[in-house]
Amino acid sequence: MKFGEFMTSLQKDGLKHVYLLAGEEHYYVDKAREKIFSILFANQQEQAGALQKLTGTVDADDLVGLIETAPFFASKNVLFLQDTSLFKEKKEEEDNGKTGKDKKQERLLKTLADMPEFSYVIFVQNGKADKRRKLYKTIEKCGAVLEAEAIRAWNINDWLQGKLQSLNKDMDREAMAYFSGVVSTMQTISLEFLDREFDKLALFTKERRITKDLLTQVFAGLPEVSVFALLDAISERKAKKALQLLRRQLNDGTYFTVILALLTRHVRQLWQAQVLQQQGIRGKALAKPLELNPFIAEKLGRYAMKFPSVVLKRNMLELVDADYLLKTGQAGEEILEHVVIDLCHGAS
Repeated sequence: MKFGEFMTSLQKDGLKHVYLLAGEEHYYVDKAREKIFSILFANQQEQAGALQKLTGTVDADDLVGLIETAPFFASKNVLFLQDTSLFKEKKEEEDNGKTGKDKKQERLLKTLADMPEFSYVIFVQNGKADKRRKLYKTIEKCGAVLEAEAIRAWNINDWLQGKLQSLNKDMDREAMAYFSGVVSTMQTISLEFLDREFDKLALFTKERRITKDLLTQVFAGLPEVSVFALLDAISERKAKKALQLLRRQLNDGTYFTVILALLTRHVRQLWQAQVLQQQGIRGKALAKPLELNPFIAEKLGRYAMKFPSVVLKRNMLELVDADYLLKTGQAGEEILEHVVIDLCHGAS
């Protein structure tokens, strides 16, 4: 299950006795674990008495023994297993016979399928779990599996909708477009950061509807956000506006390395969007290969077709050179101005 479905299931269907929380997005795994613990334990004292943490290699028979052992000083027995070898990529079997290891696994599978009322098992796996394993299939059938897919600009809407729902807020169309654009400029998306920023945003207003103006105030301090308008002006090939925004960013103290990195990424995306559209991939279908929100990908695709391909290639190469020249002191900020002018006015 994806994160939203998983959390809804916890509220509607109640606790299962076995869980697997796996994937690359630690934010989702941590939130799911916290929610399960909040249901399992009334307080920290109860958690301390009932929770057993296991890491690394765990023998299947030992695990079965722990599951079947009734708790002495608590009402429940909760086993928390972090990054065991049980869910790593499947290796080829050494033979087709029934080994001792196979028998141990079968006992574990039967135990997980028919858990004692007092025991709960929570497996946590960093990275994707192997869905082909019997253990994965058993947990999926008898318990619940969280697939914590890594967040990218193109799939962040699920998180956003869940966060807005938790805050009892919604966004107008302009705010949604602005948020998508801001996230598309982020080289690394931190859900922890966005989570905190939206919590602060909820304190700024009692209104249910979040507007673009409010989002702008909250995210104004981010370097990526301050460069967002600059990239938009370049996409529209508005040289005067782009140069004014570039100068403003530099005067405000935005490091040229930040601008250079975001500008290089943007030109690369324009170039990629142009190539993809020549191959017949258009509109919202650009989202996945570009790893962008569908709305932003479609918009970028329209912009990309307004640039001569030779201009994008020329400036891509110049930006690569600029990184070296700026870091070695062989060029100044004027090199960024030259790139902006050529992108807006350059011809083949």
